[in-house]
Amino acid sequence: MLSRPTPDSLRITAQTLIVGGIGAALAEMIGAPIAVLTGPALVVSLAALAGLRTGIDDTVRNLVFLLVGVSIGSGVDSSATDAMLRWPLAFAVLGVMLWTTILFCGRLLHHGFGLDRRSAYLASAPGHLSFVVGLSAGLHLDTTRIVVIQSVRLLALTLTVPAIALAFGFELTGQVLPNGLPLAWLDLAALLMGGLTLGYALDKIGLPAPLLIGGMITSSLGHATEVTPGVMAPWLSYAGLMTVGTLIGARFDGITRAALATSLLAGLTVTSLTIFIAMVAALPVVYALDFDPTHVLIAFAPGGLETMIAMGVVLGANPGFVAAAHVARLLLLTILLPAFVGRIKRA
Repeated sequence: MLSRPTPDSLRITAQTLIVGGIGAALAEMIGAPIAVLTGPALVVSLAALAGLRTGIDDTVRNLVFLLVGVSIGSGVDSSATDAMLRWPLAFAVLGVMLWTTILFCGRLLHHGFGLDRRSAYLASAPGHLSFVVGLSAGLHLDTTRIVVIQSVRLLALTLTVPAIALAFGFELTGQVLPNGLPLAWLDLAALLMGGLTLGYALDKIGLPAPLLIGGMITSSLGHATEVTPGVMAPWLSYAGLMTVGTLIGARFDGITRAALATSLLAGLTVTSLTIFIAMVAALPVVYALDFDPTHVLIAFAPGGLETMIAMGVVLGANPGFVAAAHVARLLLLTILLPAFVGRIKRA
């Protein structure tokens, strides 16, 4: 999970973060929604497609995830857990939504865009890219096209979810960080050490983004019990969110413009259908559980786990609910994807 970075990886990381910072600044200047995420994602994507080497060293990425997790957890208070008993219904709807998404999007990619059936189902998966790539490589499928479609989905969601939030009537202000008294540096150090320890334990059992989840759980407990009151320094939280946005764009590293051109329409079409299914699935949860529509959409959105959790806190959603929904999504996909692929193989 943490290893010694190489000079080359640190150089690429530095230049990628500089480009991401420029993207965030430009997005702030033009008043883009959630500029700290959308600006870096778009500008770094364009830079990668133009041929610039982009990427974030794994150790740097994991440490940033730990920082972001602690920052998100600082938004939890003693009243934030009141909705927990209502969550099981949301997770049941989430499972049906994932099955529907893979089925219909997979058939669309197969019949409409010429992917073989197994590649089509893997490309339609709403997330869990590392698992998808592993399955694809093991089955000798069209991995490049699958990765391009998945990358287009993630970038498109990062850019469109804020617009959808506006359509729901949510007011997106320039405030993207929680308000409150500053977190004491000693408390911050304790939360980071606790998140790192828990993250290692979660990594051992195979949970995705273990340091992000570990930091968030540790910080949530510390703030819910008021043992570690206060919020992280704004510059630290902002840097963490900007890095998450930069990571989205860095996924396009090594993807040629020709490969993008052949799969761009497929990726955008599947993303549109996926968003529609997520919105339909969110409606019964909104009305049955009396949740905010935008917050349920963020929890159900098939974007990257780290990105959607970060976007959820920016939009003021219950961080525990959003994180639990996205972790559940990845765990369900671990079961559903082999089932879909295996069924085709048997047939």
